[in-house]
Amino acid sequence: MAMSLCRLRSSWQSVPIEALSTDLPIDPPAASTMTSVQTNDMTVTTYNGWTNYETWNAALWIGNDEFLYNTAKACVEFCGDNETPWDKFVRSMTHGQIGRYLVETGDGVRWDDEAINEEEMIEMMTEL
Repeated sequence: MAMSLCRLRSSWQSVPIEALSTDLPIDPPAASTMTSVQTNDMTVTTYNGWTNYETWNAALWIGNDEFLYNTAKACVEFCGDNETPWDKFVRSMTHGQIGRYLVETGDGVRWDDEAINEEEMIEMMTEL
C-alpha cells in the first residue's frame, strides 16, 4: 500500500503543468463577496445575501457573539407595542450603561447606522 501511494505521488509531481485543467480557479473565492444581479432596468447589489455591508456586519456580530445574540433574543421577546425588536436592540446598544461601551460592532459599524436595513434585521432577530 505504501509503495503504490509513493508511486501516485511521484506520478502526480511529474505531470507537466500544461496537462492540468485551466477550467478551475487558481485562487479560492474570498470569504466575503459582493454579488451583482442584472435586472431589466437596474442592477441589484448584495453583500453575502444582505442589503449592504453594514447590515451584513451587524447581523454577523449578533449571530456570533453570545452577549449580542442573547440581547437580540431578549429584544424580540420584550419589545413594547410601540417599538420593533431592532429599535429596542439599537436603544439597548446606544443608551444607558451598555450604550456607553457598545455603540458599534467590533468592526466599527454603529448600531444606529442608517444604512442598516431594519426589515432584514427584524427578520434575522425573530429567527434566532
